[in-house]
Amino acid sequence: MKAISILLPATIFALVSVQPVLAQDDSSAPKTRAEVKAEAKDAEKSGAIPRGDASPTMNKDTTKSTANRAAVKADTKAAVKADAIPRGDASDNMNKDTTKSTANRAAVKADTKAAEKAGEIPRGEAQPKP
Repeated sequence: MKAISILLPATIFALVSVQPVLAQDDSSAPKTRAEVKAEAKDAEKSGAIPRGDASPTMNKDTTKSTANRAAVKADTKAAVKADAIPRGDASDNMNKDTTKSTANRAAVKADTKAAEKAGEIPRGEAQPKP
């Protein structure tokens, strides 16, 4: 009786532990580091790995420029000089100040002081008076 109680668990353990070893075949064997690196390199070259928010097809430019570098630089320089290229996030109208002030510094200070006394200039988070 004692021999059966020792042999039964040992036999079950042996059967359970041998099954996964016998079930593995060569197709599910883990890849080597070199194989994984080679696959990643091939996928990157083919464009299968997206970069950032762009999709793989967004980065491919199928058109070729016919202008040489000097012509492009000259066109860009002329556009900058003509102020045709927007700078930053502001629109063209925001970059150009077309109004010139005719008031001198003393007049501006007096106007500001009067508006401040009348409560037209809000302070802090206060709402302006209607």
